[in-house]
Amino acid sequence: MSTCIHSVRLVDAGRKVEDAWVRFEGGRVAATGIGESWRRFAQPHDALIDGTEQAGAGAVLTPGFLDIHGHGGGGASYDDGAESIRTARALHRAHGTTRAVISLVSAPVETLAQRAAMVADLTGTDADILGSHLEGPFLAPGHKGAHEEALLRAPEPAPLDLLLEAGRGTIRQMTLAPELPGGLHAVRAVVAAGAAAAIGHTGADLEQTREAIAAGATILTHAFNAMPGLHHRDPGPVGAAAGDPRVILEIIADGVHLHPEIIRVAFAAAPGRIALVTDAMAAAGGGDGHYELGSLAVRVEGGVARLADDGAIAGSTLTQDAALRQTVQAGVPLAEAVRALTATPARAIGRGDDLGSLAVGAIADAVLLTEELEVRSVWTAGVADAARP
Repeated sequence: MSTCIHSVRLVDAGRKVEDAWVRFEGGRVAATGIGESWRRFAQPHDALIDGTEQAGAGAVLTPGFLDIHGHGGGGASYDDGAESIRTARALHRAHGTTRAVISLVSAPVETLAQRAAMVADLTGTDADILGSHLEGPFLAPGHKGAHEEALLRAPEPAPLDLLLEAGRGTIRQMTLAPELPGGLHAVRAVVAAGAAAAIGHTGADLEQTREAIAAGATILTHAFNAMPGLHHRDPGPVGAAAGDPRVILEIIADGVHLHPEIIRVAFAAAPGRIALVTDAMAAAGGGDGHYELGSLAVRVEGGVARLADDGAIAGSTLTQDAALRQTVQAGVPLAEAVRALTATPARAIGRGDDLGSLAVGAIADAVLLTEELEVRSVWTAGVADAARP
């Protein structure tokens, strides 16, 4: 199927292009341009989409959003199997997340290996699933967040190898605390397996974080959260990551995990290196109530998810379109906020060549939004989901 979307503000590659158009064919971007030139490229069989008619004056077209760190949504948790993953992905896809990495919380190693293998199977059948993110179990107990402490352990070679082998090359990211015994070896092993090593749930100081980066770590998992803070005499993991051009910093822009001013400061400190993630759990897109994250009970009140026993933040109820609005409201330019939902997360997991862009030849994932940044239509590989009212 081929589609031509015209009369939009195209926001892509860190820039905005007024009165733009994009044409999809065969699941890829076939052509782009401005003004009325789309009429010369459109074919008789094209589905013609007038962005202004569908999304109003000021309609915005962006590449599809990529979430490299989320745990569920729509009442379903990614840990609960293939159908739960599909249920949650449908919720997030309606909010612009055309593709996602499936994040799995800490569990017994054998269980986590089974889940990684299950996600590996899904990558062969569900094109919107990019692989898995193992957030644990190699995390620091003192910064466990919403992970069951009894399940956490040092990254010894045998369990690490078991997990990497179970993923069959589809593990895209593994979060670990590099200061644990064997942490730097684990970073190297993860990178050697073709995944991104992420620093998170950690008590590492500045030098320990720098050592992990030197060993190959390239992501800071939900920066500022579950790690030492950024102090003027002790910069810690955030200072090390923000100061190193090799590292991408995940940010949860839900108004709960971070103050809006910290969001703005992060973008200013690491331009082009912020990935907006949801860290969403099953309650995303749902109402308040009782849920589970892994083996832990979660209570959601006022849209904020916290562990039932100690009140610690337990993921979020965020969607990526809401993260976009929050980020722009914090003072980040729209083009940079969109980059953090598209090109930067694609680059973080080694998919920057074909995802996160609407350049000619890229996979035709796109989101049409109103001027107020509300999602109206979503395309995955050139195929439209149902338009939202």
